[in-house]
Amino acid sequence: MPSFNSKYIFMMRILPIILSFFLACAAPDTTPSENDKRAEALVAASSAETDTLLAQFDLNYVMGKFNPATHPDFTLINIEHADREGMYLRRDTYEAFKKMYRAALEDSVKLIIRSATRNFEAQKGIWEAKWTGVRKIENGENLALTTPDAKERALKILRYSSMPSTSRHHWGTDIDFNAFTNEFFKKGKGKKIYDWLTLNAASYGFCQPYSPIDEQRPNGYYEERWHWSYLPIAQPLTQLAATQLKDELITGFKGAEAATRIKVVENYVLGINEKCLSD
Repeated sequence: MPSFNSKYIFMMRILPIILSFFLACAAPDTTPSENDKRAEALVAASSAETDTLLAQFDLNYVMGKFNPATHPDFTLINIEHADREGMYLRRDTYEAFKKMYRAALEDSVKLIIRSATRNFEAQKGIWEAKWTGVRKIENGENLALTTPDAKERALKILRYSSMPSTSRHHWGTDIDFNAFTNEFFKKGKGKKIYDWLTLNAASYGFCQPYSPIDEQRPNGYYEERWHWSYLPIAQPLTQLAATQLKDELITGFKGAEAATRIKVVENYVLGINEKCLSD
C-alpha cells in the first residue's frame, strides 16, 4: 500500500503536467491522444512543405547562378517601393513585402527597398571592386594597398559584403531597407523604422539575419539593421546551403582561394541570427 507521502509526491509531480496540458489545449474537449495526433500532423505537413520547397531549388540557385530577370519565380520591383528601377525579388517575397509596406504606412513608416536580388555576377562585381581597391571599404581603406594576404583581405570585405556564391541576396528573399549604416537606424526617422520592423516584421515572415556579433552569434557579418530575410523561403534555402554548399565550390572570382581558409560556409553563410534559423 503506497504511503501518504508517496501519494503526495506523485500528485505534486503530476499536477503541473495536467495543468500544462489544459492550458495548452485550444478547445476544452481536446484529449491527449487527439493533441498528439494533431501535433504529428503539423510536423508531417511542415516537413512535406519544406521538402516541396527544396525540390524547387538546386545548388546553382543557392549560389546565385541564374538571371532573376528571366527566372519565372521573380518579378520586377515597382519604383513605388524602391529607390531605383531594375531590381527584382521572388514573387512570394515581394507579395509579403507589399503587405508589410502597407501596414507600415498606416503607422507613418515608409520602407524603401535599397537593394534586393543580386546574382553571382552582381555580387562578383561588388566583391572584386573591393578586392582590387577600385571601391574602398567602409572605413575608406584601399585593400589592394593595405592588405596583401588573401585571407586577411577577404575577412575585411566580409565585415559587410558576401563572397559570390554565398550571399543571401542571391535567393530573392532578402531586402535592404532605407539606409546602409546602423547609425541611421539608431535615431530619429531611422530608429522609428527599425523599431517598427523589430516589432512587426515577423508577422509578415521577415527576420533580421545579421544581428549583433555576440556570444549567441560569434561568427559572420557585422550587424546590419537594414537587412531582412523572408523566412518561408530563406529557411529551406539555408538548410540546402548547410547540406550541399561546400567551401571548395566557391570559385570564379578574385580572392576565392580564401574561402576554404576562412570556412566561409560555416562561419558566414550559417553564421546568422538564431531567430532566423527556425520558427
